Amino acid sequence: MPKVASPLLTLSKIEEAANNIKGAVISTPLLPAAQLDAITGATVFVKYENMQATNAFKERGALNKLLHLTDEEKSRGVIAMSAGNHAQAVALHAQRLGIPALIVMPNGTPYVKVEATKAFGAKVVLAGETVDDAKNEADRLSKKHGYIWVHPFDDLEVIAGQGTIAL
Repeated sequence: MPKVASPLLTLSKIEEAANNIKGAVISTPLLPAAQLDAITGATVFVKYENMQATNAFKERGALNKLLHLTDEEKSRGVIAMSAGNHAQAVALHAQRLGIPALIVMPNGTPYVKVEATKAFGAKVVLAGETVDDAKNEADRLSKKHGYIWVHPFDDLEVIAGQGTIAL
């Protein structure tokens, strides 16, 4: 699995990611949460990322990563490991972009998460009892078949995409 090419995440990198994903993810509202204000004694706002197609912010990073792939990388297909939200995000946007996707999920992943990932067009492999076990299997499959990794957090393009939530 490749490591982050550059550990430097900048505001301009996040702004670039926001431009990349614009129109493909929802610009969700940031709204006051009066009940949480009362409970915490602080002013609290909630970012409603549950409005995304996969109900999570993970689409932002997955899509930004996929948009950075070369045509050759796209043709090889992508691989990810996840027990849910990242899996669905990669599957959804890979399908939209015509990129084959294989997602490795732990054996105990809830049925609804597995089926949602499949419904977004990905092939799913269940492997191991933990996310680390799934990662090991994804590493093996990536090396064997040449898939491109879409790591849920250890990738600068994914991180920049996730960072767009703050904009």
